[in-house]
Parts: sequence; structure tokens; C-alpha cells
Amino acid sequence: MRRLLDEFKASERHVCELMAVPRSSCRYRSRRDDSQLEQRLRELAREHPRFGYRRLHLYLREEMVVNHKKVQRVYRELGLTVKRTRRKRLSRILRPQPSLSAPNQEWGIDFASDVTGGGQRFRVLSVIDSFTKQCPVLETSSSFPSRRVTRELERAIAAYGKPQAIRCDNGPELTSRHFLAWAIKWKIDLVHIQPGKPTQNAGVESFNGKLRDECLNVNWFWNLFDARRKISDWRTEYNSRRPHSSLGYLNPDEFARQWRFVSPSYLTCRTAGQPPQGDPDGLRCTAALTRLSACPEIPNQEGETKKEIRL
Repeated sequence: MRRLLDEFKASERHVCELMAVPRSSCRYRSRRDDSQLEQRLRELAREHPRFGYRRLHLYLREEMVVNHKKVQRVYRELGLTVKRTRRKRLSRILRPQPSLSAPNQEWGIDFASDVTGGGQRFRVLSVIDSFTKQCPVLETSSSFPSRRVTRELERAIAAYGKPQAIRCDNGPELTSRHFLAWAIKWKIDLVHIQPGKPTQNAGVESFNGKLRDECLNVNWFWNLFDARRKISDWRTEYNSRRPHSSLGYLNPDEFARQWRFVSPSYLTCRTAGQPPQGDPDGLRCTAALTRLSACPEIPNQEGETKKEIRL
């Protein structure tokens, strides 16, 4: 408006009449003070440079009452928008992925690599539960022979339970005789993807992208011990703090706790979703109720239809 007044030497009243804009709207100056929000948003964006305004809003909501639309406006005004590179669209033949309905049905395994400030290369072993998105293993070392991989998997099994299947690529560590014999011993099915088809293991590939984007690319590793410490801290934050969009913006640990909220003593429940007597909190888990449709129906002796939840 000021540019039009200076360029055409017209009065404010005349220009407002031509543009059908009230003069009160032309003279309006906002009195809102977003300094506190701007300062906190800059601090969070500095700590998490690859987070968008939605995830930052979840952090801000714990400290102040603020609307997500206001966070988006201030986020854009400060120029904090994450820059993303456009990828070329490739024509792919989509293959149906198995539908998962419970934790520990399938784990994904893959490796990532980076280099320290001294030039030492290291590898990162990533293991992901494809259903809960939890990361049972995120180990850093200079090399990962098959025996080291199975040792880390056994530690994860002791803490999280045994998976029914493991999806992995065709690397030498994951196709060796020792690894195949270990899977037979533990009665775990191995699903090797087709060579050159990383999208068939999309869950762990997506996790490795987040690992590189939010940890490996934003940290300087002095040595291997420093890399282990920083990557381990990022794993703790990913599991217990970082919101995950595919889980309804819950963190993986919180989603897994909600799923396991169903008591193991009540592995069968009525189709109507009524909690068993004596355990009013047994079926308040939203995740469990939403997955009931995927559970097999089991008729009992009275003819009532029940569904079984296998944790």
C-alpha cells in the first residue's frame, strides 16, 4: 500500500476506495508479542535442525499453550523451514508388504556407515521393529562380522523378546553359515530381499535416513568412542522422546507401552471390546482396539465369537 501511494502520488483514502479496502485495515498494526515463542522456537530448531514445525509444536506444547497454526506462522517467518531436495520420480513395480498386527512379528536389519574426524570409517548396525518402530539395536563399530551381529541380536531378544522373522539384505554378514545356523537354532524366519531392491526393507531404510539426517550429518565425531556415545544418545531420544508420524505422533516406547497395556493374562477378549471383569483397564489401549480386526476369530463352547491377541 505504501508503495502505491509513493508511486502514483495518490491519497490513502483514494487508494483504499479503489482497492475496496477499509482504511482501518490499511492502518492496522499488530500488537502481538511473539518474542518468547520465537526465542524458544530458535532454541528447539538449533537442537533439532531437521524437525519440522509439527514435531517442534509437540515440544512447545509441553512448555506453553500455543496453537500449531501460530507455530507454523512464526516458524516460517523465522526462516526455519527445512530444505528438502526433490527426487526424480521412478516407475516402480510395487510388491505387497505383509500386514503386521503386533510387536515382534518382523524386525528389519541394515547397516549405515560414516567416518570420524580422524578419517576412521565405522559402521552402524540398525535393527527396527517394523510394527512399533522401536530400535532394539543401534550399535557402532569398525566392523560387524556375523558373530558380532548375532551377539547383538541375542541381547535385543533378551530385552524386547524374540521376533518371528527378520528382514534383511544379502550382505555377507547376513548370508553366512553362522547367521543362517543361528536363525535355525532360534527358530526365526529370514526374509532376504531381492538384490538391488532396498524398498523391500523400507522400514529400516527409512530409519537409516532419519539416523543420517538427524545424527550423522549434524555431528562431528572425534573418534569411534565419541561416535558410539552420540549415536547411543540419539537412539535413546528416538525411542523415548522423538514423535513418530506413523504412530499418531507418539514416540515408539509410548506406542509399545500402549500396545502391551493389554494384560498377558487376558489374551482373549470379546469382539465387542468390553474389558474382562476384575481388570477394568485391560482393554483401554487404543492401539489394541484398533488392531482387533486383524486378530483371528475363535468361537468358544457357548457359541460366542472371541478374538485372540498375541503379544
